[in-house]
Amino acid sequence: MSEKMGFWKASCSVLLVCFFVGLCSMYQCSAAEADANQTENLIVNASSGRPIPETLFGIFFEEINHAGAGGIWAELVSNRGFEAGGQNTPSNIAPWSIIGDQSSLTVSTDRSSCFDRNKVALRMHVLCDSEGNNICPAGGVGIYNPGFWGMNIEQGKTYRVVIYVRSLGSINVSVSLTSSDGSQILATANIVDSDVSNWTKKEVLLEAKGTNPNSRLQLTTSRKGVIWFDQVSAMPLDTYKGHGFQKELIEMLEDIKPQFIRFPGGCFVEGEWLRNAFRWKESIGPWEERPGHFGDVWMYWTDDGLGYFEFLQLSEDLGARPIWVFNNGISHRDEVDTTTVSPFVQEAIDGLEFARGASDSKWGSVRAAMGHPEPFDLKYVAVGNEDCRKKNYRGNYLEFYDAIKHAYPDIKIISNCDGSSHSLDHPADYYDFHIYTSASHLFSMTHQFDHTSRSGPKAFVSEYAVTGKDAGTGSLLAALAEAGFLIGLEKNSDIVEMASYAPLFVNVNDRRWNPDAIVFNSSMHYGTPSYWVQKFFRESSGATLLDAKLQTNSSSLVASAITWTSSVDGETYLKIKIVNFGNRQVSLKVSVDGLGLNSLLSGSTKTVLTSSNVMDENSFTDPDKVVPDLSLLENADKDMNITLSPYSLTSLDLLTESNNIRMPQTNSSARPSI
Repeated sequence: MSEKMGFWKASCSVLLVCFFVGLCSMYQCSAAEADANQTENLIVNASSGRPIPETLFGIFFEEINHAGAGGIWAELVSNRGFEAGGQNTPSNIAPWSIIGDQSSLTVSTDRSSCFDRNKVALRMHVLCDSEGNNICPAGGVGIYNPGFWGMNIEQGKTYRVVIYVRSLGSINVSVSLTSSDGSQILATANIVDSDVSNWTKKEVLLEAKGTNPNSRLQLTTSRKGVIWFDQVSAMPLDTYKGHGFQKELIEMLEDIKPQFIRFPGGCFVEGEWLRNAFRWKESIGPWEERPGHFGDVWMYWTDDGLGYFEFLQLSEDLGARPIWVFNNGISHRDEVDTTTVSPFVQEAIDGLEFARGASDSKWGSVRAAMGHPEPFDLKYVAVGNEDCRKKNYRGNYLEFYDAIKHAYPDIKIISNCDGSSHSLDHPADYYDFHIYTSASHLFSMTHQFDHTSRSGPKAFVSEYAVTGKDAGTGSLLAALAEAGFLIGLEKNSDIVEMASYAPLFVNVNDRRWNPDAIVFNSSMHYGTPSYWVQKFFRESSGATLLDAKLQTNSSSLVASAITWTSSVDGETYLKIKIVNFGNRQVSLKVSVDGLGLNSLLSGSTKTVLTSSNVMDENSFTDPDKVVPDLSLLENADKDMNITLSPYSLTSLDLLTESNNIRMPQTNSSARPSI
């Protein structure tokens, strides 16, 4: 009996424990289910707001990853002036190669060029002939240039080839665009001349009869003798606005409507050593006369066809404000003492005169001779790049600041020193802020500027991106963290006046940095998810920021709201952006106060950037794997329920009755489209 009673008591205890465990499990399941189905609230006050600076979102271009040479600059020939091997001869002529063998020709370099700033030329001694004992092979012998990992030659397009040539005898040179092995002739023309004893400029137009993304330019002859070549250029006639830029890549920039362009670097401006820093005076004037230079930070040669003038022209063509970053006498490894920095200061003053001076001024006349008699609208300069901690920076900076403000009082000057957490110890109109970090950290920096002092210089977030393992070569995760950060900048745009992602471009054949916004090779290109995020913010500059409050316990949601007016259709839009940086679906109730009756019209849209895996990337084989998905918003109303996918950026573009909502400042954006 006692054994049975003991067994019964034990059984009851077990049952009781099981009951409570089951009850707790049921409660936990119910709580988890409730959490999963929890509805968050976003309340937008559309009755008033404050203006966002017209300059808020722009782009930063640096010559890195062959972004310019072999990228946006449409020059097809690499090392066109044979200077990349250095000024001492004989020198390396790579990537030029010979067609033929040592029995038919020899090539070398010498310093016989007619151009004072780039004296190296190529000497080609042809040993074979069209008759006699040493007959040239079919097609002749000569040299070829593969461009930047292959030239993209397209059927029906015309290419201008310019060559400087000299010879003691008559010449008959075939200029051809061919496949990479020379077997396919895409276009060809002959240069025939009986007297080129002095350096002579020759130009031919080649219309391609076929397409090949891995083409080359070749110069061949079957006539015995010695020929010198220099400054060999090949460019498509069809460039962006006729100014020498690769159309497809620049049109991607045009699509994000940048309000400024910061150029040309970056570390490219500094140089590893000052002797290899970018010098603007060496990058202007006729392209044939530019010496080019070796960028010793990113370790490649540039002919500097893409120079100071071209950057100013690109800014004008895109309707963006130019922001010129110049060297302040400091590189990564050496510094000019403040007592001897005055020549560098004068370089900057001369550069401003080149951009802004009258067409009859010393440097303004050089600009005018290049085809732009009217001044460029240059109003922003940055004194150096990431040099704040260098020993001589503050002393050098003050020399530049005083000289520029004296000569051009309206110029806005940007300091390298971060003033977001403490006051600067020197005068500035803007301070520069750079951040490269993990996805979780950048997303948490949504509130980075919430408590920054509103007095003193404004902030310029000129370089930001998610890097490291979170980024891959351009992941969705990185893009969403950046979107959250940008919403924070948008909300703090009373102190943050400009922001730009970095780096902008990468040629996949020379990937020096990961990730980048736009990826390309000779014939293809695509935007990473980070690029597509930029398009969600292209209407923000010059818009009106509304009060948008999230009622939620989640730290994974951030949101903002703006109104903007399209200059194309004249309509007013309310744009609400929400980032869900969490791994669960969220039901969001959106309430818009301050609108009149029937103020939301048909035509409102919903755009979502997401994917099945947070580490998904775009690629040449699948360029549209992670791109915005645009759909009509059927339930557009002042009160509506929206479902937010896990790890997503959602934009609601609501067409409104303009007389029921405060009108923001008009910008140049078109009707919402992605």
